[in-house]
Amino acid sequence: MAPAFRFRAEIDSLPAYVPGQRPPAGRPAYKLSSNENPFPPSAAVLSAVADAAADLNRYPDIHATGLVAAIAAHVGVDAERVVVGNGSVAVLETVLRAACRPGDEVVHAWRSFEAYPIAIQVAGATGVPVPLREDGGHDLAAMADAVTERTRVVLVCSPNNPTGTVVHEDEMREFLARVPRQVLVVLDEAYVEFVRDDAAADGLALAREFKNVLLLRTFSKAYGLAGLRVGYAVARPRLIRGLRTASTPFGVNALAQAAALAALRESDEVAARCERIVQERTRVLAALREQGWTVPESHGNFYWLDLGRRATPFAREAAASGATVRAFDGEGVRVSIGEIEGNDVVLRLAADWGHFIEQLSPATL
Repeated sequence: MAPAFRFRAEIDSLPAYVPGQRPPAGRPAYKLSSNENPFPPSAAVLSAVADAAADLNRYPDIHATGLVAAIAAHVGVDAERVVVGNGSVAVLETVLRAACRPGDEVVHAWRSFEAYPIAIQVAGATGVPVPLREDGGHDLAAMADAVTERTRVVLVCSPNNPTGTVVHEDEMREFLARVPRQVLVVLDEAYVEFVRDDAAADGLALAREFKNVLLLRTFSKAYGLAGLRVGYAVARPRLIRGLRTASTPFGVNALAQAAALAALRESDEVAARCERIVQERTRVLAALREQGWTVPESHGNFYWLDLGRRATPFAREAAASGATVRAFDGEGVRVSIGEIEGNDVVLRLAADWGHFIEQLSPATL
């Protein structure tokens, strides 16, 4: 009897993507677990989505031509340098499928965005994780050392999810000088609109200058369109043509295209909302440090608490107190910057835990 069909063995061993915890049904809670924008869509965005819904019997523009042109104008590049997808994760998946063959390696920092190992393995490649520095930042020197003749792609997440740290321009340029030209460097800037570090790497400038740099960005965070899934890449035209060929047809639906176009027209309002989130982030980080916590300098709309083995118990207590946060079991907790009241729930809990943790030895964490 012939054996039953099975997917590739690598699929069975994939790590599961763990989404941010949702508040329990029927219980009020602040959702600070998924790095979502706490502000609802504007009236203009909702109107654009409603208008687009009238044509749901039609396929969307396969290449999202109008949206691509608007993104290109917004970031100051030619449209032939932009491709869109169903969120920046989908664009990354296409990049890895197009770039990697079985046995190829992808170097990335760890801990970083948890979708990376999954996307790498699905593409048939082998991930090469490089530990973060003690301050939660990328160890670019060690990542460069990890590049071999089998390396096809390097992933750099700045700001890094979940620690919030950014890669600086000088260290990024030093890193690129060490990476062979035949290796693609993907710079993931999902949270770039929240960065306030003048020394941070300029992803757009690097993508213009270096032929092997591909920039990823998204409408999910600053633009508040996480529920519609729109992301894009900026790179050399030759790379973009390849991604368009390899992408899923009609990958960005009509409602998402309409919403993203409307959101781009409200750049001043988007910037103002981001600034409010940044100001609240500043308040929360200052309060945590005053409590005695050592917190990485976050430039995302979230922050990281290094709790080790106590990460999951902390998340359980946060949920019981009325705020869901994202625990990485055995490592730490990532907390999104949300409504002020929700942020204060976590601050009160952190104050209680801070007094408890400072009495413990590092080994017990």
